[in-house]
Amino acid sequence: MCVKYVFFIITGNANYFHYTKQGGSPVIDGVDDAKEMVNTRQACTLLGISDSYQMGIFRILAGILHLGNVEFASRDSDSCTVPPKHEPLTIFCDLMGVEYEEMAHWLCHRKLATATETYIKPISKLHAINARDALAKHIYANLFNWIVDHVNKALHATVKQHSFIGVLDIYGFETFEINSFEQFCINYANEKLQQQFNMHVFKLEQEEYMKEQIPWTLIDFYDNQPCINLIEAKMGVLDLLDEECKMPKGSDDSWAQKLYNTHLNKCALFEKPRMSNKAFIIKHFADKVEYQCEGFLEKNKDTVYEEQIRVLKSSKKFKLLPELFQDEEKVLSPTSAAPSGRVPLTRMPVKPAKARPGQASKEHKKTVGHQFRNSLHLLMETLNATTPHYVRCIKPNDFKFPFTFDEKRAVQQLRACGVLETIRISAAGFPSRWTYQEFFSRYRVLMKQRDVLGDRKQTCKNVLEKLIQDKDKYQFGKTKIFFRAGQVAYLEKIRADKLRAACIRIQKTIRGWLMRKKYMRMRKAAITIQRHVRGYQARCYAKFLRRTRAAITIQKFQRMYVVRKRYQCMRDATIALQALLRGYMVRNKYQMMLREHKSVVIQKHVRGWLARRRYRRTLRAIVYLQCCYRRMMAKRELKKLKIEARSVERYKKLHIGLENKIMQLQRKIDEQNKEYKSLLEKMNNLEITYSTETEKLRSDVERLRTSEEEAKNATNRVLSLQEEIAKLRKELHQTQSEKKSIEERADKYKHETEQLVSELKEQNSLLKTEKEELNRRIHDQAREITESMEKKLVEETKQLELDLNDERLRYQNLLNEFSRLEERYDDLKDEMNLMVSIPKPGHKRTDSTHSSNESEYTFSSEITEAEDLPLRMEQEPSEKKAALDMSLFLKLQKRVSELEQEKQSLQDELDRKEEQALRAKAKEEERPPIRGAELEYESLKRQELESENKKLKNELNELQKALTETRAPEVTAPGAPAYRVLLDQLTSVSEELEVRKEEVLILRSQLVSQKEAIQPKEDKHTMTDATILLEDVQKMKDKGEIAQAYIGLKETNRLLESQLQSQKKSHENELESLRGEIQSLKEENNRQQQLLAQNLQLPPEARIEASLQHEITRLTNENLDLMEQLEKQDKTVRKLKKQLKVFAKKIGELEVGQMENISPGQIIDEPIRPVNIPRKEKDFQGMLEYKKEDEQKLVKNLILELKPRGVAVNLIPGLPAYILFMCVRHADYLNDDQKVRSLLTSTINGIKKVLKKRGDDFETVSFWLSNTCRFLHCLKQYSGEEGFMKHNTPRQNEHCLTNFDLAEYRQVLSDLAIQIYQQLVRVLENILQPMIVSGMLEHETIQGVSGVKPTGLRKRTSSIADEGTYTLDSIIRQLNSFHSVMCQHGMDPELIKQVVKQMFYIIGAITLNNLLLRKDMCSWSKGMQIRYNVSQLEEWLRDKNLMNSGAKETLEPLIQAAQLLQVKKKTDEDAEAICSMCNALTTAQIVKVLNLYTPVNEFEERVLVSFIRTIQVRLRDRKDSPQLLMDAKHIFPVTFPFNPSSLALETIQIPASLGLGFISRV
Repeated sequence: MCVKYVFFIITGNANYFHYTKQGGSPVIDGVDDAKEMVNTRQACTLLGISDSYQMGIFRILAGILHLGNVEFASRDSDSCTVPPKHEPLTIFCDLMGVEYEEMAHWLCHRKLATATETYIKPISKLHAINARDALAKHIYANLFNWIVDHVNKALHATVKQHSFIGVLDIYGFETFEINSFEQFCINYANEKLQQQFNMHVFKLEQEEYMKEQIPWTLIDFYDNQPCINLIEAKMGVLDLLDEECKMPKGSDDSWAQKLYNTHLNKCALFEKPRMSNKAFIIKHFADKVEYQCEGFLEKNKDTVYEEQIRVLKSSKKFKLLPELFQDEEKVLSPTSAAPSGRVPLTRMPVKPAKARPGQASKEHKKTVGHQFRNSLHLLMETLNATTPHYVRCIKPNDFKFPFTFDEKRAVQQLRACGVLETIRISAAGFPSRWTYQEFFSRYRVLMKQRDVLGDRKQTCKNVLEKLIQDKDKYQFGKTKIFFRAGQVAYLEKIRADKLRAACIRIQKTIRGWLMRKKYMRMRKAAITIQRHVRGYQARCYAKFLRRTRAAITIQKFQRMYVVRKRYQCMRDATIALQALLRGYMVRNKYQMMLREHKSVVIQKHVRGWLARRRYRRTLRAIVYLQCCYRRMMAKRELKKLKIEARSVERYKKLHIGLENKIMQLQRKIDEQNKEYKSLLEKMNNLEITYSTETEKLRSDVERLRTSEEEAKNATNRVLSLQEEIAKLRKELHQTQSEKKSIEERADKYKHETEQLVSELKEQNSLLKTEKEELNRRIHDQAREITESMEKKLVEETKQLELDLNDERLRYQNLLNEFSRLEERYDDLKDEMNLMVSIPKPGHKRTDSTHSSNESEYTFSSEITEAEDLPLRMEQEPSEKKAALDMSLFLKLQKRVSELEQEKQSLQDELDRKEEQALRAKAKEEERPPIRGAELEYESLKRQELESENKKLKNELNELQKALTETRAPEVTAPGAPAYRVLLDQLTSVSEELEVRKEEVLILRSQLVSQKEAIQPKEDKHTMTDATILLEDVQKMKDKGEIAQAYIGLKETNRLLESQLQSQKKSHENELESLRGEIQSLKEENNRQQQLLAQNLQLPPEARIEASLQHEITRLTNENLDLMEQLEKQDKTVRKLKKQLKVFAKKIGELEVGQMENISPGQIIDEPIRPVNIPRKEKDFQGMLEYKKEDEQKLVKNLILELKPRGVAVNLIPGLPAYILFMCVRHADYLNDDQKVRSLLTSTINGIKKVLKKRGDDFETVSFWLSNTCRFLHCLKQYSGEEGFMKHNTPRQNEHCLTNFDLAEYRQVLSDLAIQIYQQLVRVLENILQPMIVSGMLEHETIQGVSGVKPTGLRKRTSSIADEGTYTLDSIIRQLNSFHSVMCQHGMDPELIKQVVKQMFYIIGAITLNNLLLRKDMCSWSKGMQIRYNVSQLEEWLRDKNLMNSGAKETLEPLIQAAQLLQVKKKTDEDAEAICSMCNALTTAQIVKVLNLYTPVNEFEERVLVSFIRTIQVRLRDRKDSPQLLMDAKHIFPVTFPFNPSSLALETIQIPASLGLGFISRV
């Protein structure tokens, strides 16, 4: 049942139920319903409501929701019914534990009781709906009261209460388009509360004036007692409503008419609408409200029928439901809710079926309006007996928009709350008040020194008499000065005028100095602007001349193009006509040749048919003649045979032949005996060899022995036959007949046996072929499926990787945009600070109360637009802006959480696909290439061989059994033909058995060797392969052969494998060393050749400069290498020092132990030596302690003022990150969340300030990128999550954070690292961009290749590098500098690879773009130069071990463009090769290069237009971007793989050069 109820409770959502979907918006932004549900259940448990009662509450609430969905069908105007098996009602009855029929009946009927009888009357559909809603509200009200009682019981204290604090949540004045009974009651309560509020404010004013003893007059204020009388007085609205409810046929229309007759034109506060007779208007203190009379009577009655309550009380399955109705009168008492302070809208008591004497009439008078009025009176009594305090809440707008203020709506709320009336009451007296000390402190500026007395009160009186002449404008109290409205503003004006005069005098001097300074700056700027403008004008004139010349060139080529196009059109038309004419002539010639050929074919077939018919006739004649001749010869032979058969000599010859045959049979019997003995020996050998088959073959051996005895008997019988030869001669005819019959039977049996054996062999061969065909198909299918799955998997993996990179790029672009907006915000903030710091003329009045409470009204908004920044700058204190930046950043992070989730889902799907690929590969790698398939095939083949072996043995047994069971003894005799056939079959079967046995042994030995080969490669499949092989071994028969084969193969494989591995390792080491030597020699040789070639071409002075520059670069490289070696030696020295300390400690311990073992006599004899006592090192926990006030100093010394080129060069890589994390660890250890948050926020803001200040310095950006990543890795490594703790030592695991989860800050640091990386890329691009075009395109690295320039083009570069130009060596030196700086800062290797990939992409993109825009660069020699430069860059990658970074792939478009410049460009084969080769270039780029290609000598030719069109046609189906140039600003998405540190935190020393003496190690 519990499961069923839970299912009913959770069925559907808020839009499914009638009671919850009427609002139209069931979801609230920022509210988690599941979390609120958990909190509610925890609160109920805390207040003592058990889980069973909680489930009961949820059942009741679910039942109320389903009751609201019950629908009624009208039978007529006065009756209705519930649809049969109505699902909502069924669920409600199941949840409440009541009968469905009873509840359905009483929802549509009611019981009427008279003095003598009781009637059951059906009700209409409208009354049934009202009764359903009334029942639902009644159950809900009882449940609410039950919960309140339980909460009060749980919170009840034993101590007596003398006073209490109550909180009253006022309804608030309500006016809607349609106002009904609910709004009427709420506005009635507001009228009463507003009256009490006005009285209270007036009383406070009166008490204040009396306390200060100042004269005052009575203040007139608005009293809303007439409106209250209109509602609650005799014959008021409520009184007439109750009276109408008592009428038998009372209706809303009749009640409205009574209101009009009673109050219209008699009460000024009551009006009637013009266009309605069912509404009325009441003038409340706030506004006029029009109420619709429809539903007033029904809501005022709110009747619940007792029969429905009785049905609910009869529930026996649900114990909580009857408890709600046990003490109904007490729960429904109107006085029970008075102490709580909130006016409840209680329900009318249950209407009984039969009225009780004296009680029913009283109960029926208590309508909802009556109860509400009584409760309101009790509330007013409670408020009058207490000291109230008021808080007014004003909504700035109805749409909950930030920074949007609706003035009309605010004034309407102030008027509705009575605030304007309160202000008017206060303004009628003395609204402004100052204490004497506050007045003196504020207006001391207006006093002269002689006016200041010792008595502050007298001083204030003297000053006021001088300043304000009208004494009625102020009054002096005991402790305060009271001012009329406007007097404080007058005093402020006087004070501001005096301060303004002083400020003007100060400003006069300062502004003069500032203007002089501004004039000098403007004069200097004007001179600079004039210089730049004149230069710009000169450049514009030069540009105009260049454009004019270019326009002439374009016109020339355009006109040439028009003429050529017209010529091409004429030429194409001529060719088309020639093609049509020639085609027509060729087709005619072809038709004529075709006819001749077909006639020749017809003649050939006819002549052949005639010749074949003639040949068949001749052949039939010859065959007929042969048949006739052979028939004649056969007849002659038959006659001769008949004559011979009748002669006596024939019988003699037959007898002679019979004796010979008997002797031959005797000899054959002897031979068979010998063969039988040999067979017995073979069978014995088989029995020894196949010991496991002894039991199966034992019966066969016994049968063979019986046959041996029979053979011996047959031998004795032959001897007796020799003695009875004479008798046999007499019985010759009988013997011959028997002999013929035996021969016939033997021949027949032999024939049948041979036929059976041949059929079996054929079936066996067919099965083998089918098996091989099936195996082949299985292999082919498996290979095809595997290949298709691998292709799909690779494609899906690539697609997922592309999607993941796109999402990551989109996210990083969003971060870039955010950083840009943040920089804009900082700039605007600085401008605002400058604007605020410059004082402006004029004065802005600030109210005293507002200035004192200004810090209480700060705003914290998420808006970052420039329009809202000034408002935020005015309203936020300056000391909180840094924290606000951090909060904004975290909120932005929450907003992009959806993108992060999508990225995570894509990553999970990618991991899942990779797991599938790994599984498929694992199955494929079980045997190279298809290991598992071969194992299964070999095991299947082995099983089939064994089954065939068993089949052959069974056939042998059946044959032997058939022979032994034959009754004729002659058939089984040793000399019989059947016996020979049996022996032949037995030998053939034994031979085949031997062959099968050898095949099985070979297969099993192969399995063992394969197991040995698989075992060291795949550990995962060892157990499965081992179990398979064990099963195979158990099935094998010869254990000795198994062991020998297994041991031999195992030893052989091990020996060969060890030898192969050793040879492979030695070969690889030698090869690697030789490659390194060759590479270094090549580089040195190339450098020397380049330097020699350059020096030879330079003049003597330039040679000296070049040699000096080369020497400087060589010395700098050597210096860097020596610095690296020095750092390594420092590390080794530190390690040796630590080891020395450890060894010294151990030696000391050993000496102490030896001293303890030496006797006292020996100690006296030996001289005393001085002993070094080692200092015991403190066991540090890897934390740094600092004070809260030293946080800014820490950030300043460690981040803001730390210079990578100075102090940070000799530090441990990532030392600032380690220091910051150790400080965070100490704050986490103290469980100080404010300290952790402040430190992390200050650190992030400090890094941003440093990067903003020195963002153009590569070393600074690289240094802080490395430290930010290291800080992020430390937060992950010591976060306590299992995924990041795999590589930690036990000591490092003890250093994990214990109190705080910094996952959000890890994301913030990751985003900061992405921003730093993007800034690093921009710095790299700015440094490399001036070098790329000059070094990669213009400079001739290979001298003399491009000595001849294309004709018609001006010479832009020379073979010798001019002073100030860049070469390829310059680019490589810059790359070396970047790489050494990043390595020196300890940047992660994966991150270095990504930076190098981005650098190479920038080089390739800029080079290719310039190549596509410059015609003088598109030549064969320039392609050769580019390929050489790219090879040098690849050599640099190989030297730095960065070939797997993906940087080489970014140069692929440039490489293909260089190849395109060098390949042949004439034939269709060349076009096909170009299309297949240039897969990284777009169609537009290929066509552009071909159009720009310019020959530099007579051996080259321009690319034909037809060839370019061929290329375009072939590349027409390629789907690529139409963009010509590459996006040089593109930044690849960056990732930060987790890289844990092996450095122990407790061993880190803080250098004194950092100036961090205020922090201490813990």
